[in-house]
Amino acid sequence: MKSLCVYAAVWLGMLAASASVSAATVAGIAYADSVDQRGTALQLNGAGIRYKAVFKVYTAGLYLANKASTPEDVMAMPGPKRISITMLREIDANELGKLFTRGVEDNTGRGELSKLVPSLYRMGQVFAEQKKLLPGDTFELDWMPGVGTVLLVRGKPQGEAFPEAEFFNALLRIWLGPSPADWKLKDALLGKGG
Repeated sequence: MKSLCVYAAVWLGMLAASASVSAATVAGIAYADSVDQRGTALQLNGAGIRYKAVFKVYTAGLYLANKASTPEDVMAMPGPKRISITMLREIDANELGKLFTRGVEDNTGRGELSKLVPSLYRMGQVFAEQKKLLPGDTFELDWMPGVGTVLLVRGKPQGEAFPEAEFFNALLRIWLGPSPADWKLKDALLGKGG
């Protein structure tokens, strides 16, 4: 009986330790409970899968300083933020950049969109330089107050930061806007299931 109790205690300790490392596993991709962004702890708000027809394209996780359940709360929240994406299938990176641009266009008013054209063009160039993204490849969009939006592909920053806060929010609306890329993914990122 004593060995059973010791085994149970060890197993529960391992379970608790693994829970602190990974808050969510989506399509085999583990999303940590929290990440550090230049000294600020961001917690996983939600994670899910982007489907195109019946195909799994990528997983995405949203990290914020505090939990948020509406797009408005996410956009209004001060401080750093991160959207982390891991590819589940091979995709032409240039095509993905075009899809992101389309997602911004579908969720942004014309007046604001005209101000974002230079940043959208530069982001498209970054994706075009990547050629292909393969299963397991990652990219992150980090909002860093005072710095801007930093785009990391496979963990490496791509060029200079995009300084406008409006640009980061326009990118977030790809997934959280009124015409999101995937409605189930929108709910998952807002912590409403996956």
